[in-house]
Formats: sequence, structure tokens, C-alpha cells
Amino acid sequence: MDPYAEVESSDYSINPNIVASASSSSPPAATTPSRYENQKRRDWNTFCQYLKNHRPPLALSRCSGANVLEFLRYLDQFGKTKVHTPVCPFYGHPNPPCPCPCPLRQAWGSLDALIGRLRAAYEESGGQPEMNPFGARAVRLYLREVRDLQSKARGISYEKKKRKRPPQQEHQQFPNNSSFQAFTLPPGDHT
Repeated sequence: MDPYAEVESSDYSINPNIVASASSSSPPAATTPSRYENQKRRDWNTFCQYLKNHRPPLALSRCSGANVLEFLRYLDQFGKTKVHTPVCPFYGHPNPPCPCPCPLRQAWGSLDALIGRLRAAYEESGGQPEMNPFGARAVRLYLREVRDLQSKARGISYEKKKRKRPPQQEHQQFPNNSSFQAFTLPPGDHT
């Protein structure tokens, strides 16, 4: 089954006018959606198709964080990232020297980006932010667990990078007077 199958039902689809107007930085004459908007639409359609094929079919209004977790686990079958099990001799090695039978999974970064797009699509399609199943605590904990598991299994650190702050420049503080003060240079060589 194609994970990006399109959905015919208008019950699940995003209003294209909302998606097109969501990017405030794009010029008004732009008619083609951005790559991000296209990916968000495909992801949204995939999730809605998943709900439609769910047994029993599940309405978006009744979707919870648990259903989102089921969807993420379902997507693992389409993953391309080798995640070593603790019994594998290559556990913790980022570049194993030979193949092993460990399963392929969705990479943590892909899942994290997917949830971000689906969270935005849910709200753009009229969902209330406080009811957003993609922002549920269980989903955040699951993503953190996947990140930690893959980090250990693949020997790759996902430490959050600290933002470098520019060095503090010493600024001479002048009293804040409302009138302009003229400064004169002392007599001497001014060249």
C-alpha cells in the first residue's frame, strides 16, 4: 500500500485556500504551493486515508494521541533507517561493516518533521489547538523515546545544539537626555 495515497473524501482534506494563505511571506501572485505545503498536504492525505481504512473507520474529530501513535508505528514498515537491537553486534555503531537482520524503521528526524507538518495541517483544517492529537503529551514522549533509542542503537548523538551567542560588545552608556549634546574634541592632531 502506498503511504501517500490521495484521499477523495472532503471530510478529511485541508481547505486549499487556507493552506495557500498560511505562508504569509509568499507574494500574493504565487499560485504554486511551496514544497513544504505540498508535503504537508500529502502527509495530511496519508493520515486521513489511514483513519478511513482504520477498523472501524475513525472520524478526525474522534482521533486521539493514541491513534497518532498507531499511525507512526504503521509508518515504520516503510522506514529506511536500520535500527540495531541491543543483541546485535553492531549496536551502537553508526557504520556497521556488514549487513545484519535488524529492522528498518522511520528515522526520528523524519517522524519529528512529519508530526510538525500534521500538527500545522490539523489546525489549518479547522481543528482547535488545544484538541490537536499531534501535540498530545503521549506523542511527544514517543518521539523522545524513538530519538533516544535510535541514538543508542546507531551510535549517533542527538544532543540539542546550543545556540552560539555573539560576543558581548562593550557599549559606552550615555545618559538618556532628550536634547542633543554636542561633543567637542580636545585641541591637537585630528588627522
